[in-house]
Amino acid sequence: MIRSELVQKLCNDFPDLTQREIESLVAALFDSITDQLAQGGRVELRGFGAFSTRQRDARVGRNPRTGAAVDVDAKRVPYFKPGKEMRERLNLSDATSE
Repeated sequence: MIRSELVQKLCNDFPDLTQREIESLVAALFDSITDQLAQGGRVELRGFGAFSTRQRDARVGRNPRTGAAVDVDAKRVPYFKPGKEMRERLNLSDATSE
C-alpha cells in the first residue's frame, strides 16, 4: 500500500472528513514520527509496533560498477519492530493451515 492508497482508504472509512483533511492528518503523523526519530527518540504504537533508529558503523564498501573500494560513513538508520498483535495477525493463516 502506498501513501495515496492509504489516504483513499481513510477517505472511504471516514466519509465525514475531506480528502484534504485526511492528507493533512497522514502528513502530520509521518512528520511527527520522522521528527521524533531524527531527535534520537522512539515511537511506539501499541498493537502495531515501534519505530526507532539503529547505529551503523563506518565501513569500506565496494562500488558495484567498478569494484573500487568506497568509504561509507557511520550513520543512523530507521528500524521497525512489529508489535505482538501484528505478529499474531500476520501468522494467523499459518496456524489455521496446519
